[in-house]
Amino acid sequence: MEAKEKLLWSIALPGFGQILNGKLIKGILILFLEILINVQANFNEVIILSFHGDIVSAIEQTNYQWLMFYPCLYFFAIWDAFKDAGGGKERYSFLPFVFGAYFVTIGLIYSSNLKLFGVLFGPVWLPMIFLIPGVGIGLLGKLIARLR
Repeated sequence: MEAKEKLLWSIALPGFGQILNGKLIKGILILFLEILINVQANFNEVIILSFHGDIVSAIEQTNYQWLMFYPCLYFFAIWDAFKDAGGGKERYSFLPFVFGAYFVTIGLIYSSNLKLFGVLFGPVWLPMIFLIPGVGIGLLGKLIARLR
């Protein structure tokens, strides 16, 4: 299996990439943490409400104290599965993952009250929007670091 395939499985569910890489204990631990955070944060209900356009209810249902852990776990799991599968051999290949996690976390922090273009996006959509500049800055940082 290619590194990109394991990266995609890890995006689908953190821990799967590690299990496919043969890192069973690490994979099971990440999978357990993902499920624990997901349940404690009420994240599945928040996702459903967000997809139905009920952003106010999604914000009310979110346990932000738990959900704040999710971006770092999620992006670490993706990066780790990719790295262990032989991807990301270039220097600073971790930067898009780190900046992605950071910006998603910032988006999550402001998701209950920040409006873009007069629209409240909530705890699912705003962090996804913030992922774009996060990954972009990480890729730019990687490029600048390579030029040095």
